[in-house]
Amino acid sequence: MAISTADFKNGMCIMYNNKMCTIIEFQHVKPGKGGAFVRMKLRDIKTGRVLSDTVNAGVKFDTVRLEQREMTYLYNDGSDFYFMDPNSYEQFSLPTDHVGDAAQWLKENDPVTLEYADGELIGCEPQMFVELEVTETDPGFKGDTVQGGTKPATLETGAEVKVPMYVNVGDVLQIDTRDGRFVKRM
Repeated sequence: MAISTADFKNGMCIMYNNKMCTIIEFQHVKPGKGGAFVRMKLRDIKTGRVLSDTVNAGVKFDTVRLEQREMTYLYNDGSDFYFMDPNSYEQFSLPTDHVGDAAQWLKENDPVTLEYADGELIGCEPQMFVELEVTETDPGFKGDTVQGGTKPATLETGAEVKVPMYVNVGDVLQIDTRDGRFVKRM
């Protein structure tokens, strides 16, 4: 289905230069002289690269149908990540490069969302908040509780995050996967 630049919405997925892209932001511009145009910022779904371009107003683009399916993360064998559909028990594998940065937040048996574009598996989205155990961090000493003081900590999945001084090895933390930020100690 083709849509015009007048139908753009943030988050919409379109075909642009034979690439599936998500619209990050756009702006319709009507100069005093000349024709109207649209400035747009797009993210290539497969590579994650951000593209900027300007097109004339009214140009038509093909839309891409995005679909999301809830799955359970099973394990990683080094080259592929394996997922299972909790309803049909069917298993899927996804190459490591398709999982990308989400890999650092995946723990076995956690629910994840697999993303499909026009029926093709394109990526994986972890839960917004995950609970992970601290496996390595410097000890916090009495008096090291300066307001806003942080230290690095390594989590059970290998991810590194900044945590408050009072966090110790063995603590379970809630982490925001969108930006890798410490939320609270469980």
